[in-house]
Formats: sequence, structure tokens, C-alpha cells
Amino acid sequence: MAEIDGARAAALALVGDVTEHGRLMSEVLEQRTRALEAPDRARAQRLAIGTLRWMDRADRALGPFLRMKPWPEVHNILRLAIYEIHEGGTPPHAAVSAAVDLVRASERGAGQAGLVNGVLRNVQRADAWAALPVPRLPKWLRKPLLKTYGKAAVAGMEDAFAATPPLDLSVKEDAPGWAERLGGRVTPTGSVRLQPGAQVTALPGYDDGAWWVQDAAAALPARALNPQPGERILDLCAAPGGKTLQLAAAGADVTALDISETRMARVAQNLSRCGMAAEVVVADALSYAPDRPFDAVLLDAPCSATGTIRRHPDLPRAKAAQDFAPLIALQAALLDRAVTLTAPGGRIVYCTCSLLPEEGEAQVDAALSRHPGLTLDPGALTLDGIASDWIGPQGLRLRPDYWPEIGGMDGFFVAVFRVA
Repeated sequence: MAEIDGARAAALALVGDVTEHGRLMSEVLEQRTRALEAPDRARAQRLAIGTLRWMDRADRALGPFLRMKPWPEVHNILRLAIYEIHEGGTPPHAAVSAAVDLVRASERGAGQAGLVNGVLRNVQRADAWAALPVPRLPKWLRKPLLKTYGKAAVAGMEDAFAATPPLDLSVKEDAPGWAERLGGRVTPTGSVRLQPGAQVTALPGYDDGAWWVQDAAAALPARALNPQPGERILDLCAAPGGKTLQLAAAGADVTALDISETRMARVAQNLSRCGMAAEVVVADALSYAPDRPFDAVLLDAPCSATGTIRRHPDLPRAKAAQDFAPLIALQAALLDRAVTLTAPGGRIVYCTCSLLPEEGEAQVDAALSRHPGLTLDPGALTLDGIASDWIGPQGLRLRPDYWPEIGGMDGFFVAVFRVA
């Protein structure tokens, strides 16, 4: 039996964790790749992400040549090979040979080597890949997005999800200078955008803490908060810490709070790398009791993360609509807690990296009905690079189909409240 390529085997296991067991890649990545050297770890992750990103189109390509659905592991081997051949740059003969080796090593699929070889060669001969539609979202997500945004917008989102996203950086100062130095460009909202594929830790400025990785959309909530030097600001649910760094860079007196000790350790590391300070608190936001209220609170609430699918194509394959009801209830509770933690006259920024209105606009309407002294501050959302039609009655709605000519952005919702 041929020796199995470790990176491919790890990628196959990762895809199976997502499609068969409903696990997110972030939950299993370390476990599945710890035995690999760094280059193979990166390759396994790249193969798994690519396979999941193009899975819908791969299934369409395979459909005419499968009389019945194969075992899940065999199906994923076929998907992995199809991705490698058509999008991953692997020579077809090498991808087919590797797929046959994987299936021969499979417990249940060992007798399917001939099927895998024949199906993949039939797909190659059909040569229909380029004519197939862009991968579509699963029905559980596509249907509500169509209802909310319409066909053209969802088609644009699916185009964005099919592309490898660029790398965005928030810089302490001199965005144009850093864009020139790193070979990138400045987005309309002031982030530095680089082409995908860069090794982050090897880039100039990383060791010096001159910048941090943060999607351009994710950088806007802190800008909407408009932190001022010396203000006491609470970053509620702070990990992974990009917004904490923005607030600290503006000179605010920042308290960064999150329930995860592991994730907050990363926040502390990034603060240290960037030469900035904040009080780092590991606690449950719903029971956290400071000695006095804050001038402002930034609440980036736990959410479905459906706005980040271009970076995390595993999410719509691992999750389903019914998974998010507890998160929606938690968002409302956290918003109520943010009100009690904010001093009179202070402001609250509520945001989620979600495309679902239940986690954005509907939460705003519900909060306003629960708290008569709470009002919206739409003027705070008039930021550089923001189109006026992105701002609705409840807040700023960012979508992955925006900026298609420069690589899109994550989906986000941002609202700014004032507390009476």
C-alpha cells in the first residue's frame, strides 16, 4: 500500500469533522494537525478550507457519475480530489492517485478504489467544471438571506464566499505608508489590505506591533464608538482583541472582558506585542460587577458568525438554523447588561458578525422597547468610506458583496445607542 500523505489525510479528517459531526474547524484543527510539521499543517488547513469552500460545486460535478451516495468518507475523498484538480493546482493524475490511496486506507471505503478512480476520470473527461454555478449556500441559510436581501445580493455574497479573502490589517498610524511598504492598498475605511497568502508573522511590522490582523468590517464598530483619550471603555466579549487594540491605540482606559481564559491570554499577548495596555478580565459578562459604570461599552456579541463565511467556509456546513436560538437569547441578555454597565449619557456600540436580522436589526428594536431611556445615535455611523445606503433605521449593515472590486468584506451589523 502506498504511503498516505499526512497533510491530505489530516485535511480529509477535518472535512469529515465538519460534514459528518458538525464540528467547526477551529475546534479540531490543533488535534488533527499536531503531528504534522508547520508547512504540512498549513497545507492541510488550506486543503480542508478549499474543499469546503467548493463543496457545492464539487457535488454538482460528481452528481452525474454517482448512481447512489457513497459512504461519507469516500464522498469527502472525491470532493477533496475535485477541489485539488480544479482549484488547488494539483496535477490531475496526482490528485486521482492520492484519492485512490486515501480510499484504500479507509475502513469502510477500501473496496471503493475502483469507483473513486473511475468517477474522477469521468469528471475530468466531462470537463464541465467552469460551466457549473458558483457554490451555493446550504438551504437553511440561503433561504432566509434571499428573503432578507434578494437574489442579486445573495448571488454577490456567494461570489464573495467562493473567493479566497484578502488579508486586512489595522495599523496604529500611517496606513498609506504601511500599505506601500507591504505591497497592499488602503481600503475606503482606512484598513490596509494585502493579497491573500502572506505569512503574517513574517511581515514587516509584526514583531514591532505596528499593526494587527482585523477584517475591514470588524474595524468599524470601534470607530463608530469614537473612543477619546482617557475615557473608561469596556470591551465586552473582547476576544480575540482587535477592538481592544483599537480602543487602546486611541488612548482610552480600556477594560477587556471575556469568559474564555485561553482566548484572553491571546488578547494579552497581542497587547504586549503592540506595546499597549488594557485591564484584561476573565469573567462572565452577565455577572461582572465593576465598582462604577463606564463612559462607553463596546459589545461584540457572540453570534452565528454567518458574516465570516468567506474566511470560515466550514460554518454553514457544520451548523444549522436551530443552533442559534440560544445565541440570540444571550445577545439580548448581554445588551441589557451593557445598559446597566454604562454611565448616564454614555454610549453603547452593539455589533455582530452576522447576516441574520434576528441578530442585528431585531435585537435593536427589542432593546429599544425594553429600555425607554435608550436611543439610537445614527450620526455616529457616518464614517469614512461608508455608503449612505448601508445605514438603515436600526444601524449599519455591512455585507460580503460590498466592495467586490477589491475583495469584499465580512458581514457585520453595528448600532450605536445613547443611554439616558
